[in-house]
Amino acid sequence: MESTSSSTTLQSILYALGPGLIMAGAAIGVSHLVQSTRAGAEYGYIMIVLMVLACVFKYPFLEYGPRYAAATGESLLDGYQRLGGWALAIFALITIGTMFAIQASVTAVTAGLAGHFFGITPDLTIWSAVVLMTCILLLLVGQYSLLDRIMKVIMALLAVSTVIAALVALFVFEPAEPPAVAEAPELLTAGGLAFALALMGWMPIPIDVAVWHSLWTLERRGETGHAPSVRDALADFNLGYWLSLLIAISFLILGAVVMYGTGERFPEEAVPFSTRLVELYTATLGGWSGPVIALAALTTMLSTTLAVTDAYPRVIERFAFLTVFSSESPTGQRNMYLLGLFVAPAGALVIIQFFTENLTALVDLATILSFLSAPVLGYMNYLLVTSRFMPEDTRPGRSLRWLSWAGLVFLVGFSLAFLYVFYLT
Repeated sequence: MESTSSSTTLQSILYALGPGLIMAGAAIGVSHLVQSTRAGAEYGYIMIVLMVLACVFKYPFLEYGPRYAAATGESLLDGYQRLGGWALAIFALITIGTMFAIQASVTAVTAGLAGHFFGITPDLTIWSAVVLMTCILLLLVGQYSLLDRIMKVIMALLAVSTVIAALVALFVFEPAEPPAVAEAPELLTAGGLAFALALMGWMPIPIDVAVWHSLWTLERRGETGHAPSVRDALADFNLGYWLSLLIAISFLILGAVVMYGTGERFPEEAVPFSTRLVELYTATLGGWSGPVIALAALTTMLSTTLAVTDAYPRVIERFAFLTVFSSESPTGQRNMYLLGLFVAPAGALVIIQFFTENLTALVDLATILSFLSAPVLGYMNYLLVTSRFMPEDTRPGRSLRWLSWAGLVFLVGFSLAFLYVFYLT
C-alpha cells in the first residue's frame, strides 16, 4: 500500500513538472550569464550575499503564482481582476514599461553569443532578428509542449556543466597572477549600488514572472489533463527556483576566480562581451571546452529568449479577454496569442538598434525597471493569496506571510536607496 502511494505521489509530481523549469530557463539567462558573472568579476564573492537575500525575499511573491493557479484553476491575471480594475491596470502599465526592454536584453545577449559562435557577421541587429524568428517559428510549430521538453533537457545539461566549471575554478584553476584586489571597484558607491540594484532586479527573475508561471501552470494542466495539487505545483516551482540560484552562484564564482581584482572589465558590445564570457570557461576547463561552452551558452540564452517570447503573448492574450472580449473562443485566443507573438519582438528590435554598442546599459535598464516595480507587484500577489478569492486551506502560512512582509521592506528599502543615490545626491 505504501509503495502504491509513493508511486502515485511521484506520478502526480511528474505531471506537474514543467512550469518551474521553464521559469528557471527564463531566469538562467541575462541575470546569470551576464549579471552574475559581472558581479563576481567586478565585486567578488560579497555579491553572493545580495544574490541570496534577493532570492529569499522575493521567494514568496514568485511562489504565489503557481500556488494561486493550482488552488483556483485561474491565472494571476484573473486574480488581479478580482481584486479590482486598479490591480490589472497596474500590471498592464508595468508590463508595457518593461516588456520591450526585457525582450531586447535577452535577445541581444543571445544574438551576441550567436555572433561569437557562428562568426558570420558581427551585426547584432541581424542576429537578433534571426534569433527572434527562430523562437517565433518554434512556438508556432511546437507550442507549449515543445517549450516544455526543450527546457527540461537544457536545464539538466546547464546545471551539470556550470557547477562542474565552478568547482574546477575553485579547486583546480590557478590565476596567472595573484588578483590585485585593491584595484576592484567598491560596492558602496553610486555605481556599485546601481549595479547591486540591477543584479537583484533579475535575481533570480523579475516578480512579474509569477504571472507567467501561473499561465504556464494552467497550460501544463490543459496539456496533461491533470490538475496539480498546490503541493505538487510548489514542488515543481521550488526545483526550478533554487536550481536557478545554484547556477547563479556558479557563474559568480567563475567571474570572481578568473577576473576579480585584475582591473579587467567586460566589453560593452554584445559580441566581444560574449567572447570574453566563453573565455572564462576555457580559462578554467581548457581550450578544448571553448566550442562546447559557446554552444551551451547560446542554447541557454536561446531557451531564455524562447520562454520570454512565449510569455508575453500569453499575457497579452489573457489580458485582452479579461478586458476587451465578453466571451472566449479557441480561435479568438489563438489570434491574440499570434498577435502578441510579434509585438514584443518588433519593439525589441527597435531598441536593439539603438543599444547595439552598449549591451550592459541595456541590461541594467531592464533590470532596474524590474526591481523598482517589484514592491508593487509583490504586494498585489500577497493581497490576492490572502484574500477571500483564495481557498482558505491553500493560503500561505504564518511564516510565509512574515517573510512576505520582510520581503516588501527589503524591496522598498533598496528602491528608495536607489532613488536617493541617483536623484537626491
